[in-house]
Amino acid sequence: MTAYLIRRLLLLIPTLLAIITLNFFIVQAAPGGPVEQALAQSMDIQSADMQRLGAGEASEVANSGNSRGSRGLDPEVIAEIERQFGFDKPIWERYLTMIGSYLRFDFGDSLFRARSVIDLIIERLPVSISLGLWSTLLIYTISIPLGIRKAVRHHSSFDVWTSWVVVIGNAIPSFLFAILLIILFAGGSYFNWFPLRGLVSQNFDELLWYQKILDYFWHMALPVLAMTIGGFASLTMLTKNSFLDEINKQYVMTAKAKGATEKRVLYKHVFRNAMLIVIAGFPATFISLFFAGSLLIEVIFSLDGLGLLGFESTLQRDYPVMFGTLYIFGLLGLLIGIISDLAYTWVDPRIDFESR
Repeated sequence: MTAYLIRRLLLLIPTLLAIITLNFFIVQAAPGGPVEQALAQSMDIQSADMQRLGAGEASEVANSGNSRGSRGLDPEVIAEIERQFGFDKPIWERYLTMIGSYLRFDFGDSLFRARSVIDLIIERLPVSISLGLWSTLLIYTISIPLGIRKAVRHHSSFDVWTSWVVVIGNAIPSFLFAILLIILFAGGSYFNWFPLRGLVSQNFDELLWYQKILDYFWHMALPVLAMTIGGFASLTMLTKNSFLDEINKQYVMTAKAKGATEKRVLYKHVFRNAMLIVIAGFPATFISLFFAGSLLIEVIFSLDGLGLLGFESTLQRDYPVMFGTLYIFGLLGLLIGIISDLAYTWVDPRIDFESR
């Protein structure tokens, strides 16, 4: 297993390189880069300055020919903006510089926030990790026992009414459910039991240690519940179908014929095989919640996470932040895939990745 882990860790390097390379050239080819953003802002400032002048003054300045507004931005100003953003260099040189910096985990500085990318990521990372981790744990804590129960009591009244709950949960978008939770429990129209914004309260540093824990989960309750609704439904049905498939196999009937109790057959034999497909879906569940699913939730509950940071940097064409968050996302996704393989061997020791 050690040799397998070493190979997987070594594969991280070319995989990350391929991800960054592909996205670098796609983004560079897209119109509206940071230079164009800066030029547009400069033109807007010029227009605002001209509007603040009186009609006579504006006409006099325009006729004098000394204003950049009368003839566009000065080429020297454009060249300075390109130099500031590093676009005075050819694309291959910018690419090699970025790759060399990323190998040292040096993501540079944001183009529009006057802060380093790593500081922005570290500042936003606790929010995204909190949302993704607690949502995933809650989804698995509810879905696996419920899915097993539905499989054991297939076609019973319990299976029927819980299936209705699962279908309804799967049909409700997480952002719509979040709005409903705000209306009901966050001072919208009924109760004001939960806070509407932030990860912790403003007086968090003044609280005792147990009060800090309670305050943290008080703020996380509604966002995590909103993110759980969709993943809970799909994973419940996945667990049920996986267990039903194993329960109907020949080895289960053989174990029952030998006198094994239903509980022993279920948790000694069926559980290990049925859980493989559930564990296989763990990376996808966590990554989807951590990277994509949290964006709207972060916006609705005013949580400054990585999803919102990546979205804002894409709109602003803030390339260092875009590529820095992409690098972190890719690295975490690949590491979670390795952890998933380790979980495979823990659930079923018969699986040996190294022999393959």
